[in-house]
Amino acid sequence: MLQKNTEKFHKIITRLAKSHSATREELLLLLKNRQELGQEQREFLFSEARRNATRYYGNKIYLRGLIEISSFCRNDCFYCGLRRSNGNATRYRLSEEEILTCVESGKRLGLQTFVLQGGEDSYWTVPRLADIIRKIKKASPTCAVTLSLGEMTRSDYAALFEAGADRYLLRHEAASEGLYSKLHPKEMPLSRRLKALKDLASIGYQVGSGFMVGRPFETIEDTADDLIFLKNLAPSMVGIGPFVPQADTPLGLHCPGTSDETIFLLAVIRLLLPSVLLPATTALITLDRDGYEKAVLAGANVIMPSLTPQTARQAYKIYDGKASAEDTVQQIEIIGERLKRIGYEISLDRGDAKKTGEH
Repeated sequence: MLQKNTEKFHKIITRLAKSHSATREELLLLLKNRQELGQEQREFLFSEARRNATRYYGNKIYLRGLIEISSFCRNDCFYCGLRRSNGNATRYRLSEEEILTCVESGKRLGLQTFVLQGGEDSYWTVPRLADIIRKIKKASPTCAVTLSLGEMTRSDYAALFEAGADRYLLRHEAASEGLYSKLHPKEMPLSRRLKALKDLASIGYQVGSGFMVGRPFETIEDTADDLIFLKNLAPSMVGIGPFVPQADTPLGLHCPGTSDETIFLLAVIRLLLPSVLLPATTALITLDRDGYEKAVLAGANVIMPSLTPQTARQAYKIYDGKASAEDTVQQIEIIGERLKRIGYEISLDRGDAKKTGEH
């Protein structure tokens, strides 16, 4: 049976690498047999993923400067340490001056993409966000501004796009309504998240989505549905990382996801969406000290060093044990050295997503 499944695996990966498509049944077979695969089969998957990533982006790994602007959040997601019900969370909100200082620090390091990420903080109204986006663009006219600030109305997204925002990251979290409802309160329906993603794409953003790997309550079928959802969505970026529990949340006692499954799924996503921008996430590095190298060798091509001030960085506790370097300069130096050892190099370009077929 193992030999038969190994042969099927090889055929599925070969077809994925050429046609970038797979049926739900084929994806389920890959997922169900992941742990039984030998080193040869795994390396075949990873080598095909690397080949596709290199085809579009060469050996370049793009850096994005991450600025975590607020740990306040109006939502009550069951897995996130920033949830409004967490009385133990340390709350902070960067000022406009602090955010612009972070951007200036990133500019000096050559970064050309800045990611403003935070909880859904009512202080950061659309006019305030639009104003700071315009100031970032004025200070760095050729840079890309990425937002990761949760669900908004279509008109709000449109106003921020008009102000100069280029990209928006909004994980779908779960394509299955059953699983989504186990991770979020009733006030946060999946339908609203899906509408937000549709709105973002129709406005013209480069859209990013994704999910946590090893979520509590998930099944292999759920993960297959997530892969199909992403294939149909065709986002510019996919962010996946292992679920890491946070002790002060309802899901804080559940086991974390694994590095092994995350790396495997990175490779599958690279084959499904060959030109996608695919980060090695902080959650992965938190669980696996060699996560950068493993992710890149499985097809990842984005890393997001933090520009957040150190005191705030420690307070942005969406999960426990979050990897957090002391100094951004040191982070970038270390990333560069680690990439060089595996034959890759840092790129400080904007790194816009390419379309499948564009080289």
